[in-house]
Amino acid sequence: MTVVQRPWWKDGVVYQIYPASFKDSNGDGIGDLNGIISELDYIRSIGVDVIWICPMYDSPQVDMGYDIRDYEDVYAPYGTVQDMERLINETHDRGMRIILDLVVNHTSDQHKWFQESRSSKDNPKRDWYIWRPARTVNGERKPPNNWVSNFTGSVWQWDELTQEYYLHLFCPEQPDLNWENPETRQAIYKSAMEFWLERGVDGFRVDTVNMYSKGEMLDAPVTDPGSEWQPAGLQYCNGPRMAEFLAEMNAVLEKYDAMTVGECPNTPDMKRVLQYVSAKERQLNMVFQFDVVDVGQGPYKFQTTPKNYTLPHFKRAIARTQDLIRPPSDGWTTVFLENHDQSRSITRFTSDAPEHRVAGGKMLALMMAALSGTLFIYQGQELGMTNFPESWDMSEYKDVDSSNYYKMVAQRTNNDPTALAAAHKSLQHLARDHSRVPMSWSTGPHNGFSPPDAKAEPWMRPLEDANVCNAKQQKTNEKSVLAFWKHMLQVRKEYSDLLVHGQYDDLDVEHPDLFVFSKTWKGKKAVTICNFTDKAQALEFPRQVRDEKRELLVSSVDQPGDGELAAFEGRIYLLA
Repeated sequence: MTVVQRPWWKDGVVYQIYPASFKDSNGDGIGDLNGIISELDYIRSIGVDVIWICPMYDSPQVDMGYDIRDYEDVYAPYGTVQDMERLINETHDRGMRIILDLVVNHTSDQHKWFQESRSSKDNPKRDWYIWRPARTVNGERKPPNNWVSNFTGSVWQWDELTQEYYLHLFCPEQPDLNWENPETRQAIYKSAMEFWLERGVDGFRVDTVNMYSKGEMLDAPVTDPGSEWQPAGLQYCNGPRMAEFLAEMNAVLEKYDAMTVGECPNTPDMKRVLQYVSAKERQLNMVFQFDVVDVGQGPYKFQTTPKNYTLPHFKRAIARTQDLIRPPSDGWTTVFLENHDQSRSITRFTSDAPEHRVAGGKMLALMMAALSGTLFIYQGQELGMTNFPESWDMSEYKDVDSSNYYKMVAQRTNNDPTALAAAHKSLQHLARDHSRVPMSWSTGPHNGFSPPDAKAEPWMRPLEDANVCNAKQQKTNEKSVLAFWKHMLQVRKEYSDLLVHGQYDDLDVEHPDLFVFSKTWKGKKAVTICNFTDKAQALEFPRQVRDEKRELLVSSVDQPGDGELAAFEGRIYLLA
């Protein structure tokens, strides 16, 4: 019997690094590549197989490096191309792989391609970006359509020199590339992909992967009557040529056995998602579906009341992503609760109260380790880092998304204090800034993020709770969140058939407090039970497994009780 070799990325655990906030080696207040290299042994010790580096390319940093000026160079405060080559080699030397962020829906407006494109209407690179003439409405100049950008305002920017608008789905400084132009696509593959694949990179997390084909760019329906600009994600995502573009991109990647994980927003149709991740279709290896991390969000991400969801909502979202691998599917899926665009999972989904944060962090680690697909951890998640406190004012929010939202509320409500307080509260719950504070390495100056004699303050304010949550202390504490993550990743590897590849079934979707799901693989079965409340709950198994013989594999508390689950306790049982 031939044993089919599984692709390396299926059983992998990926650790995401946000370079500016990971570790500052030279005391300038900004994390850097040498800081990452200095902690590779720490990362490997967690049980990680792959590191993912957020954009480290040369950039004006309008959107924290997602506005790229040169794909073939490194942002100077992070280091050099030579430092990147050393990071790639040092990662490989430790038996790990490395993936980079691939940001090719747009560039910076300072990229040489765009500089040429905007220089004149007959420049050879004019058609490398998306230019359109103005519309005239009642004698007034208007943009070509009514789409709102992901960071508020119109997606169209007027260019005085050539008297046309260019498209930017994100900041005005992030003009969208024109994927309809084959010459542009070839330049992207060469500069953004092959340059780094030739240097040994093992794959990419592909930013905004489903936005390359924009379709007809018609007006979006009015769903926000208070604004001239309307949400249009369902229009500009998943356009008619996406399959063709991704197949072409995949042909480049396959030569290098490179993995891809695509960021796939605005895709409610799971059949469409399955096309992206189907092995037969050869487009992407897997995607990040946002069902789980979008739970409880309002029509606009921040227009929401904290904890504005029920546990059944959360469970249904998990089921949608887990079902991507349900037979007869030939697709693959991902498991994640945090990344650089999300706030901290303990704060969002359990409790960051001092008496619960460790329990919450461990339970979420157990739950994630028991879910099928490739597992992604974000820096600091393994320590149980939480959101920064509500006492921090708006000056601590550095992200363009947060500040734009707050300004929009101020503008729309004429600086109404109640509305601004609500905006601040929702940002304290959901803002991207919470994941971007410096890592807490120790209790020393700057939480060990910068050297003790650093000349500059960290670019973002470090958390105030390093005395109870830092890497140095957790490395030697067997009861820490870090120790539990290490243990769970070992358990996951030992039972990889069942936990990584097994079929997921929710056994009691409607239970308001407990999350109970089974995993099945060729006759083997496990059941995971998690108490999502801050009170002890009776240990009750759904009827499907009530009479089965159970053996406790792991609990997130030291001494699990016979008849009850502790607050925020999770367990995995093997069924005989």
